[in-house]
Amino acid sequence: MLKPKRLKIGSRIAIISPSNGLPFLFPEIYELGLTNLKEILGFEYVEMPTARMEPEELYNNPQARANDINKCFEDDRIDGIITSIGGYEAVRILPFLNTEMIIQNPKLIMGFSDATTFLSYLNQLGLLTFYGPSVMAGLAQMESLPSAYIDHLKAILLSNQYPYTYSPYDKWSNGYKDWSNLETLGECKEFHDNEYGWTFLQGNSVEQGELWGGCIEVLEFMKSTKYWPNESFWNGKILIFETSEEKPSPLEVGYMLRNYGMQEIFSQIKGVIFGRAKDYSSEEKKELNQMIVKIIRDEFGQDRIPIVTDVDFGHTDPKLIMPLGGKVELNPLTNKITLIESPFSN
Repeated sequence: MLKPKRLKIGSRIAIISPSNGLPFLFPEIYELGLTNLKEILGFEYVEMPTARMEPEELYNNPQARANDINKCFEDDRIDGIITSIGGYEAVRILPFLNTEMIIQNPKLIMGFSDATTFLSYLNQLGLLTFYGPSVMAGLAQMESLPSAYIDHLKAILLSNQYPYTYSPYDKWSNGYKDWSNLETLGECKEFHDNEYGWTFLQGNSVEQGELWGGCIEVLEFMKSTKYWPNESFWNGKILIFETSEEKPSPLEVGYMLRNYGMQEIFSQIKGVIFGRAKDYSSEEKKELNQMIVKIIRDEFGQDRIPIVTDVDFGHTDPKLIMPLGGKVELNPLTNKITLIESPFSN
């Protein structure tokens, strides 16, 4: 696995908009995220040409969006890349990525949601990528989120303390207050107490594997394309899935999972991690957990692999950073998830 160089205070982070032109529509929340990136995390930033591009122009130019990514990896003055926000059709940029050059110049690239497309694809090619917060969704809210969130970002991005044991956040929120209301800019919606942390639905042995996955709906865009992993890729993987603000029902999630079973993927992997489902009620979460077990254990007979749900990554906040390609240990006996080794090369 090709790992990027570790970031440090003053590292230059490029900002890209590979999916949606929301920085153009909501500049204030975007700029707050940039400010936090600099003042709280200590990074310098540089905006790529598409970062603030008008939405229709951005949509009509997938090659321009890909070119921004290519330029970031080619430019030795740039240490890392973070997306401004997600979207719904970043899969269109994949044909225009200069993957040979990107793999030869590994550096941090981070986002979530629609960024699943290029994060998961580049990881297949051997690059460790980062499933984590974006500028507008995660970084802009840093001051209204629990202090443990900032500690986590600094621990993953700036420290070198590994193995690193993930911890559930004490509180979580389903989203953000209106970005057009400057009086509540950067604030989250109602917080909920995280009384029970995450839940292992099954598993009675400790398993280790490399993370791969992302937003389960976005991964559907890639199936049956040349950007989908081949049959030999899945061995030893721990799959991570999370659901978007479009809130697919437990039944729809079951449909998606069944396809993985039909590809004989569940028989090869070491575990499954599900992020907290955004906007689900307690009853819907219970139904989702039942559906996950029904598909993986009952339909495809995989009762050995650990399955853990309600983990703090994806479309709720605060978010954990999950490095695709990072080696993780799942311990259902102690309810722990541990990143065994550094996702950086130094």
